[in-house]
Amino acid sequence: MFAVCSSLLTLLISYAFGSADYRTYCYDLRNIRAPWCVLAGHNKAVSYVKFLDSETLVTASTDNSLKIWDLNKTSPSSPSTSACSLTLGGHTNEKNFVGLSVANDYITCGSETNEVFAYHRSLPMPITSHKFGSIDPISGKETDDDNGLSVSSVCWRGKSDMVVASNSSGCVKVLQMV
Repeated sequence: MFAVCSSLLTLLISYAFGSADYRTYCYDLRNIRAPWCVLAGHNKAVSYVKFLDSETLVTASTDNSLKIWDLNKTSPSSPSTSACSLTLGGHTNEKNFVGLSVANDYITCGSETNEVFAYHRSLPMPITSHKFGSIDPISGKETDDDNGLSVSSVCWRGKSDMVVASNSSGCVKVLQMV
């Protein structure tokens, strides 16, 4: 038995979901009897799954990593560990859902450090990040103290260079990649 943490449907025939058993399961909806591949490599639950394109999957885990998977290197007979083409790190994700969004070759995710991180699919480290502050209750101004907040949702805005992100206090920001 396992808990489903995340799922995604692409091209109307492929379905992938992350699980609390540290794996990602990929199904062809025309034959759902068994997954056509199982991706293994994370050390904790897989919380988000997104397709970068029809042959590439990105997974996020509470092991503080994102992984990019080449679906052409999978095996239907056993869990695929060699299909991971790159592991991305720099953000913090150990217990909360921090969001994951993809656009073209770019990947964004939130962090338990109250930051948004952006990655390019070819680099293992972030290309940029933005720290949310918290609002000082006396001055009403934003401060650098995160007060234990996390960025919990990220989404690319259509076909643009803008990301909408929100944190656990309800603060929403529209950020532009330049």
